[in-house]
Amino acid sequence: MSLLRDRDFQLLFVGQAVSRFGDGLYTAATAWLAWSLTKDPTAVAVVSVSAFAPAFLATFVSASYADRYDRRKLMIATDLARVAVVAVAAVLLSLGLLDLPLLVVTTALLALIGAPFAPARNAIVTQIVPADRLQQANGLLQVAFRAAFFVGPLMLAPLLAYGSMRAALVVNGLTFLGSAVAVAGIRVTRPVLAAGQVGLWADLAAGLRAVRAAPDVLVVIVTFVLALALTSGFLTVGLVAVVGQGGRYGLLLGIAGVAEVVGALLLAGLRMRGLALAAVLAWALLGIFRAPLGIVTSTTGAAVLLIATGLASALTDIPLIALVQQRIPSRHLAKALGLWEAGVAGALAVSPFVASTTIALTGVKDAFLLSGAALVVLAMTAALTLARTARARRLGQSRNGLSRYEAEQPAVGRESVR
Repeated sequence: MSLLRDRDFQLLFVGQAVSRFGDGLYTAATAWLAWSLTKDPTAVAVVSVSAFAPAFLATFVSASYADRYDRRKLMIATDLARVAVVAVAAVLLSLGLLDLPLLVVTTALLALIGAPFAPARNAIVTQIVPADRLQQANGLLQVAFRAAFFVGPLMLAPLLAYGSMRAALVVNGLTFLGSAVAVAGIRVTRPVLAAGQVGLWADLAAGLRAVRAAPDVLVVIVTFVLALALTSGFLTVGLVAVVGQGGRYGLLLGIAGVAEVVGALLLAGLRMRGLALAAVLAWALLGIFRAPLGIVTSTTGAAVLLIATGLASALTDIPLIALVQQRIPSRHLAKALGLWEAGVAGALAVSPFVASTTIALTGVKDAFLLSGAALVVLAMTAALTLARTARARRLGQSRNGLSRYEAEQPAVGRESVR
């Protein structure tokens, strides 16, 4: 864990932990605020969708700016803009003017402003961490992200009990400010210079070509997004139907969250080879332990399965991020990561509907079995695709090597071969 002694990585680690704490608090606060304003679960769903839809539409496009301009300055500007939006929301709430439409607009605006932040953050890691330590860096950052996001919602109750919803919004704004201060202190050793001669659409097209030129990266990203769409909703909608009790539901979600943090911490201490294969096969492991969740009858049994899926969950994204950072050129790195982040936002938006529809059609037991089986099939298909891609790449390299060898032979030699 010597990376935590590195000043620049330490600032990134602490700043993003604080920021993710605020994200978790804000997610819980807006859901509760939507409910308190309307007493309508549909309103809660609308606010939740408003947090994902803008990110789905804007993340890839806005990531172009993180590749063409200074990532550190872009992150600072994004944080400060979000401070301003949260401050306006707090003022509106104090004046009694914050109704559901304004809450939806505020949530969507925060998501839109924050769209370039995650790609820039994941891309800037390569500018402050040596290439051979990217997996460790990503693992440690995921520990901070998951732990802080898990703790954030837990702070809503004491803030409401001893303060107010306005206090929760103020704390959220302060976390963005803390993130901006931490990022401002980072020294980027290899700054990303603006490429003024490249326009937005030309840069986006070049980014897509860079991802297509790395088929293993494309396979892993597509697998992640499809798997998330197939399964994420079952951890909320499906688990509610399984446990049928609020206390048990909260406990099990907490257990799953802690397991993800532990999994990320374990991966931070390992050096993995075959990042692409590990990332896709982790979904098969997750599916194997997710499938029986619909038939467990005890809290202990569900907890054991959720611990296993939580550990596997860490294995799905940490190798993915390291793979993208290693395989995609720096000038297109944020766009590749933005493409993944956009897919994640879209998957998170549709996954609850996938889960609820499957449960309504088949029942909880069969729905979990189908979800687990779909993950296993998807993971194995992706693994076979990676194997074929690697084989084709080796064959191409071998042919190119032979062509170069023949080209370098003297004419007489080539005639004698013929």
